Amino acid sequence: MRTYARVLIALAVVGWVLALVAAAWLHSGSKIASADTKPLFAATFPDSQGRAQVLSQWQGKTLLVNFWATWCPPCREEMPELSRFQEKYRAAGLAVIGIATDDVDKMREFAQQNPVAYPLLAGDFEAANLATGLGNDKNILPYTVVIGRDGKVIASYFGRLDMGVLEQVLQPLLSTSR
Repeated sequence: MRTYARVLIALAVVGWVLALVAAAWLHSGSKIASADTKPLFAATFPDSQGRAQVLSQWQGKTLLVNFWATWCPPCREEMPELSRFQEKYRAAGLAVIGIATDDVDKMREFAQQNPVAYPLLAGDFEAANLATGLGNDKNILPYTVVIGRDGKVIASYFGRLDMGVLEQVLQPLLSTSR
């Protein structure tokens, strides 16, 4: 009986360690400065009103691009926090943009029920391809990319954001963009 209990404890510890490693992997920021942002700034997606928005209008700002979907619980959970970030740091040069991997009708319905302080755009399949080009090789949502004023990727995050970590990454970028 003791051997069985030890095996169970060992398995539980191994499982716990693997869960911690997986969580760190999914939530860690990764520097992918070599990612090409030209396709991002060349893209045009409809907003919640159906008006075409050219992403180059945000070029030259510190940019937080959040790829999300209406059906994604962690995406929806972090949206109020991203909205507060936009309100808090807008004057310091931050632009938060949410690009949905949904069609415009689904995104519009969601936006009407869940307003945020930043633009929501409907990118459908093209958004997923764009996220892949910016480092989302795991096809995980939400996926967030921080882009400096120079157009280079500063960091990317898989899964729900840790707002404290995000704020630490953004602070130096925003203090120089005032």
